[in-house]
Amino acid sequence: MEFVIVTGLSGAGKTRAMHAMEDIGFFCVDNLPPALIPVFYDMCIQSEGVRNRAAVVTDTRGGELFKSFFTALESLKRDKKPYKILFLDSSDSVLVNRFQETRRKHPLADEMGGALEQAVKLEREMLKPVKECSDYVIDTSLVSPAQLKARISELFLSSAQDSLSVHCISFGFKFGIPMEADLVFDVRCLPNPFYDETLRPLTGLDAPVRDYVMEKEETQGFVSRFTDLIDYLLPLYSKEGKSQLVIAVGCTGGHHRSVALAQYMCDHLTEQGVKASVTHRDMQKF
Repeated sequence: MEFVIVTGLSGAGKTRAMHAMEDIGFFCVDNLPPALIPVFYDMCIQSEGVRNRAAVVTDTRGGELFKSFFTALESLKRDKKPYKILFLDSSDSVLVNRFQETRRKHPLADEMGGALEQAVKLEREMLKPVKECSDYVIDTSLVSPAQLKARISELFLSSAQDSLSVHCISFGFKFGIPMEADLVFDVRCLPNPFYDETLRPLTGLDAPVRDYVMEKEETQGFVSRFTDLIDYLLPLYSKEGKSQLVIAVGCTGGHHRSVALAQYMCDHLTEQGVKASVTHRDMQKF
């Protein structure tokens, strides 16, 4: 059975992720104490209505009950029940703003005397070991609900979850580095089409910009080394048992160079038979 444990920071988008998973056929349960995860797993196996795809959301809303998280994982491993962990993350400032906008109470606010920023920092520290053992990490700081739904679909809509999937992200450094990135490539050193007034309104997906970027001698040297490095690393990551590799390519604004090169890498990997996807995080920001 395909079983996914969804967790992460409060306010990072776990509920939206659960709804996206329901839309692609997962049977989902929200706010389940970790100690009940093995029980829920067995119920799903025995139920025909689950259709062999189930997901459970568990987080610090469970209070003291959340401390049994790793005990539950050990139980699943001991019984040889496969699972994946999806971790939703976001920056502290974004999380604080989300709670202030919705006027929701943070689950750890009482422990910190009502101090929201301190509650966010405490939860991040508590969940650090969980994030480190997660199979998939999505940073929702600058991701729209539609982009999050697309990422969920890319990860789980297909089968064969044991194989390594690669997600390429283009971004602008002025908007911040994606926190879920495993590898970050800075292409601000390459010729910039922004200074050509005819190319400035376009993006790296448009042929004139793509050709401008890719045909430059500097870019060709970068692409050769970029491709060789990724082709060399993928079998090593796969051998290590990694489920997802996130490659982030950044330029200044995330409109031109990073878009062209992230799209190039996704297309290259797809041609090689790798399960690859791409998100242009900041392409529409101005």
